[in-house]
Amino acid sequence: QVQLVESGGGSVQSGGSLRLSCAASGATYSRSCMGWFRQAAGKEREGVAAIDSDGRTHYADSVKGRFTISQDNAKNTLYLQMNSLKPEDTAMYYCAATKYYCSSWYSLIKATYNYWGQGTQVSVSS
Repeated sequence: QVQLVESGGGSVQSGGSLRLSCAASGATYSRSCMGWFRQAAGKEREGVAAIDSDGRTHYADSVKGRFTISQDNAKNTLYLQMNSLKPEDTAMYYCAATKYYCSSWYSLIKATYNYWGQGTQVSVSS
C-alpha cells in the first residue's frame, strides 16, 4: 500500500502563488506515474499535471505556463508550484500515484491511478 498526504493548500487572491506538496510513504514504486488532480464543486475530477514513468511532465491546457510539477525522489515528495492563480483554479487538489508503469498517454487520466491522497483545498478570490 502507498500513503499520500497533501499539504500547502490555502486561500489566495487572484494572481497569487501556492506550492502544494505530497509526501508518499509505503510500498512506492520507482516507475510510478505521479500526478495532481483537482475537483471543483459540482465538477468531475480532472488531471492537472503529471510526471509519467519516463520522467516526462504533462499539463492540462488550462494550467500550462502557470503550474510546474516536480518531485524530490530522495524525500519521496511530489510538488505542484502554482503561479498566477485564477478564481477558476479553486478546487480540492489531490495527489495520486500508480501501482505500475504508465505512459504519457495515460498520465492525466484519473482511471490510471491506484492511490489517492485526501486532498488539500485551494481557494482563489478575485
